[in-house]
Amino acid sequence: MFSGVINLQRILQPTTGEAANIVVPELHNLLKLDPYLDAYQDEIRRRYHVFQKILKQLENEEQGIDNFTLAYKHFGIHVNHQTNEINIKEWAPGAKAMYIRGDFNNWQERQYSFTRDQWGVWRVTIPPLSDGSIAIKHGQAINLLLETANGELVDRICPWSRYVQRAEKATVYRGVFYNPPHDEIYQFKYSQPKKRDRLKIYEAHIGISSSKEEVFTYENFRINIIPRIVKQGYNTIQLMAILEHPYYASFGYQVTSYYAASSRFGTPEELKALIDEAHKYGLTVLLDLVHSHSSKNIVDGINMFDGTAGCFFHGDTRGYHTLWDSRCFNYMEREVMRFLLSNIRYWLEEFKFDGFRFDGVSSMLYHSHGIGHQFSGSYVEYFGLATDTDSFNYLQLANYVCQTFFPESIRIAEEVSGMPTLCRPIAEGGAGFDYRLAMAIPDLWIKLLKEKKDEDWHMGHLTWALLNRRSSEKNIVYAESHDQAIVGDKTIAQWLFNEQIYSHMSVFSERTNTIERGLAFHKMIRLLTYALGGEGWLNFEGNEFGHPEWLDFPRVGNNESYKHARRLFYLSDDENLRYKYLNVWDKAMNDLEEEYKWLSAKNTLIIQQIEAHKIIVFERGERGLMFIFNFHGHNSLSDYRIGCSQSGKYKVVLNSDAKSFDGHDRISNEQIFSTENIMWNDKPFSFQIYTPSRTVFVLALIDDNK
Repeated sequence: MFSGVINLQRILQPTTGEAANIVVPELHNLLKLDPYLDAYQDEIRRRYHVFQKILKQLENEEQGIDNFTLAYKHFGIHVNHQTNEINIKEWAPGAKAMYIRGDFNNWQERQYSFTRDQWGVWRVTIPPLSDGSIAIKHGQAINLLLETANGELVDRICPWSRYVQRAEKATVYRGVFYNPPHDEIYQFKYSQPKKRDRLKIYEAHIGISSSKEEVFTYENFRINIIPRIVKQGYNTIQLMAILEHPYYASFGYQVTSYYAASSRFGTPEELKALIDEAHKYGLTVLLDLVHSHSSKNIVDGINMFDGTAGCFFHGDTRGYHTLWDSRCFNYMEREVMRFLLSNIRYWLEEFKFDGFRFDGVSSMLYHSHGIGHQFSGSYVEYFGLATDTDSFNYLQLANYVCQTFFPESIRIAEEVSGMPTLCRPIAEGGAGFDYRLAMAIPDLWIKLLKEKKDEDWHMGHLTWALLNRRSSEKNIVYAESHDQAIVGDKTIAQWLFNEQIYSHMSVFSERTNTIERGLAFHKMIRLLTYALGGEGWLNFEGNEFGHPEWLDFPRVGNNESYKHARRLFYLSDDENLRYKYLNVWDKAMNDLEEEYKWLSAKNTLIIQQIEAHKIIVFERGERGLMFIFNFHGHNSLSDYRIGCSQSGKYKVVLNSDAKSFDGHDRISNEQIFSTENIMWNDKPFSFQIYTPSRTVFVLALIDDNK
């Protein structure tokens, strides 16, 4: 075993003998896709060489990355089922002594003493009881007891704990010895889906997925929410807040225990059953993985684990995230690398997750963490000294582990700066992600709704913003983020309907101008984003039907209330409320994409964007889909000619003005549009349409062979 910081100076300056063995990235394709990268070839090669050198070191010193990433099977607390001994192994280089205590020994302090090796790894074996049974029983509370360098005894939770809990009325968590009987360990029944493109993601938080004022459970989500997701036409679930986090209101982003599925929702076996149920329906399940930072909690987190400010984190100012009030990992420390890469493998292997959404990638990639950093798009920002290339190399390793041992896995980066190569193959010198989140688009919509009058919305700016992405790197697009649902902010529905969201959403209520506009724009904003903005689509639960309430987790400021820490799904099921129409529209969008597969199309073509008319027309997909948007507040256009690139007959396949979507039925779904050989908008064919104000409708070529 080797422990300690990898020698980057030696990596960056290979010896003469090593130089002949350097594997270089395949830059030809990368430079062809983006010629602006030519000036930064040396930096791309340097990053790739560091990555390759780390792999080589792991091969020589750790028996390879396969063995290295299986550390979760021997670090932490494990039972030898042949002897019933308990073997415990922990890394705490700054500690003077280590012990284990808990319910099993009445919390005696120094009964079981660990021994330390030269790398700061501590071990102890707890023999079975006199009757041959395991000394610690399943479910008993346990903690590590460490003596720090100054002689202080401190309780710590094992960083590799599979289960941690907070006792009733307690303020901190304790480790739990998790060793269920064999017949209680969940056995997976269904195969995982193959890697898919055209992701239609339903982003969900287990705890808030109830209409009641409660913390929902894995089991309830499995039974009640998965069928709803399937019915809506999504093919992927993205689960938030799974890694244990004592502060519920952190939305899961202040993690303390990286190997423990949050106990507030149930047991690890119940989470496995949930994932297996999703696989039964053919759904892909992604985990929101938080490796970008860690909670600064000490007693129930990994901060100050061995009594020092370093250990898992940088020990200086680099180890602190001032905006998030959290700690930042030292990714190039060998044992930190082991801990995090093994964590990736643990969730994919033990729980059968199908991939990850990596949280906070922008924060990782820059020394500034993006705080006050207005990214200009200059390549100097991406390949200069502002970039934290330790983090970039860690992300390469993380993606390498995923694609090597789980080739069907999917990886999405939450990244806002637009760093080139992030979603290019590692072999090209990229980070290896499949997608990045199109994070600027939700901000665009909120800015328009908050600051601009409808007549000031610029159609050209809208289409430019939605199309402004690297053609060689895929994006997951979304119209609004989960952050906008949190108290203090507003969702799109809240901006559109204002206070009338509470008073005028009944089908029997007056259809005011606010309601009229809100219903129209809620449908149009979502479809324009979905159809033009990326290669995958994401919706946060509740937004599909215009959820009327913000999210506010129980806290002192609201008297620990769960009133707003929930999702009111019954609103979309009520035939007397207009939420049902927005919900049906959501399903119709997913169904249409499933039929015509525009997310994987390469041929998006803007036909026209007319400011005076507030018209946007574009084609996307191989089967002649035409999207026609009229954002004008009152101007409906008759005999309006639009160009198209394919001749034939077109039919209406989706229409926001249909009665089924609470529209005015001004467009006949039975109408057929035949092209004429009249050039228009620089296209060889054209036809005339009627486009009502504040509507979108989609046309598709009729296949005469069907």
